[in-house]
Amino acid sequence: MPSFLRALIVFALLCGSTAVGFLLKSQLLEHYAQTGALESMSLIISFLVTITAIVVGLLINATKSFIDVTQEHWAIFAGQLIRLDQSMRNYGSESEQMRRQLQRFTAAAILNFWQADDIPTGVNYSDVRKLSRDEAKHVLSNLVNHIELGIIRLKPPDPLHERLAADCFDQYKEFAKARWSLLLAPQNSLPAPFLRMLVGWIMIIFVCLGLRAPANPLVIIVITLSATTLGSMMFAIIDIVDPYKGLYNISSKNMHYALDAMLRHNAMKGLTHSSDAAGEQVLTLTEANRPIKSEGTSFASPHQEPKGFRPTW
Repeated sequence: MPSFLRALIVFALLCGSTAVGFLLKSQLLEHYAQTGALESMSLIISFLVTITAIVVGLLINATKSFIDVTQEHWAIFAGQLIRLDQSMRNYGSESEQMRRQLQRFTAAAILNFWQADDIPTGVNYSDVRKLSRDEAKHVLSNLVNHIELGIIRLKPPDPLHERLAADCFDQYKEFAKARWSLLLAPQNSLPAPFLRMLVGWIMIIFVCLGLRAPANPLVIIVITLSATTLGSMMFAIIDIVDPYKGLYNISSKNMHYALDAMLRHNAMKGLTHSSDAAGEQVLTLTEANRPIKSEGTSFASPHQEPKGFRPTW
């Protein structure tokens, strides 16, 4: 059920609770509404409102902390993806297949958690949105397992590649640790039973307001505005219960940045291979600015371009 619809239900429940209080007062308890009883009710209502305000404040603070901590975990995980991809690129072409699998894993993970997000482009991956939660977890785990086996099967030809392979495996272990910290962490910021109990507490307060307050238009307007305020607060809390969709959700920009970084290196690598295949001479900036002078050759002017020299940009 959408968060906005749930907030409307909470608003209706609070207004209905006030109406129940008015009805009980007018039909059954009107002769008990004496001065002493009204003062005692005001004291009880103040106590309930104070306790509820403390609970709601703690609840909002807990949900905000949950969002911040989870967002930080995703940032660390995205950074570890980039580091693992960098380590495999350093090893060479033998790790290219694992890099492709890591890119497919990253794209599928984005759709698995942010199903309403933009579809990643530039990489082939399984559309896990059509799968159940367990099936999607199985597909992602298989990709991770293939990456691990691929790193283990590397056969370094020299001591340099031995160190690079060890670095790849170390980065993989950090990546796996960050992944399990996300999977085993709580996925919801608030248990649904506690939320229902909180709504019940607030309904009791509005019943007491209906018993205490006179049923005139001014009081009804104030109570309606109060129900609107609490309904909007409950909308914010309910919306944060599922942190991967809604208005107050966890952003996927870090994961998109990690995937874009991997694909950007693929594009740069393709350009490099194209340039090498063309057989063109590639000069660095220092070499391009350095005059070419062979033995027995002199230039009439420092601005004169030597014959046969064509800078490459």
